[in-house]
Amino acid sequence: MFGYYPYIALAVLVIGSVIRFDREPYTWRSGSSQLLRRKQLMLGSVLFHVGVLVIFGGHFIGLLTPIELFDALGISHGAKQVLAIVAGGIAGAFAILGALILLHRRLFDPRIRATSSFGDTAILVVLTLQLALGLSTIPLSVQHLDGSEMVKFMSWAQGIFTFRPGAANYVADVHWIFKAHLFLGLTIFLVFPFTRLVHMLSAPVWYLNRRGWQLVRTRRDLAADSKRAKSSAGGV
Repeated sequence: MFGYYPYIALAVLVIGSVIRFDREPYTWRSGSSQLLRRKQLMLGSVLFHVGVLVIFGGHFIGLLTPIELFDALGISHGAKQVLAIVAGGIAGAFAILGALILLHRRLFDPRIRATSSFGDTAILVVLTLQLALGLSTIPLSVQHLDGSEMVKFMSWAQGIFTFRPGAANYVADVHWIFKAHLFLGLTIFLVFPFTRLVHMLSAPVWYLNRRGWQLVRTRRDLAADSKRAKSSAGGV
């Protein structure tokens, strides 16, 4: 589960995303429902996206930064553990609150529910469950303020990305809630290319350098159009 499944999930994530972008570019979008109902969207979306971005950045840096680098900088595992608990807890609370608002909006607004696919609702449910599992790990992490548990996850993640044999052994004895959190996270990677989550890989940075344009009709054009219209009417 934690030795081979990560490679399967990551392979499907990369290959599936490339194929979808190449073969179905018009489905590569977030599928926003803002035009149907703006209420609740802004609050829920901001809370969710800010929280998730902080969590993703924290996981990426925390898990994949070499342990030796933290040691060289004099950052203890205990201090890193406390930072992860505090920052992750606040970001997780923001994200799950936003997810619940968006989920309520999608399930209980008739117009949005009618235009939502099964995948739209299902992935939001999965993300909410993943956030709940993540917050559930905080009481367990408080019991290991020396950072020993975090080192296990760092060793596992870095072992996977460096193709180190036996990487799964690092997390073999951790609590089942941690394992459920890892498994569901990998599953999100697995289904990523088949959901609206693909919009995370696209940032509209090209808008910053795009030249603006405007259609303008002069009075002369309006007069000419009016004259042609009268001529056509007279001919009829």
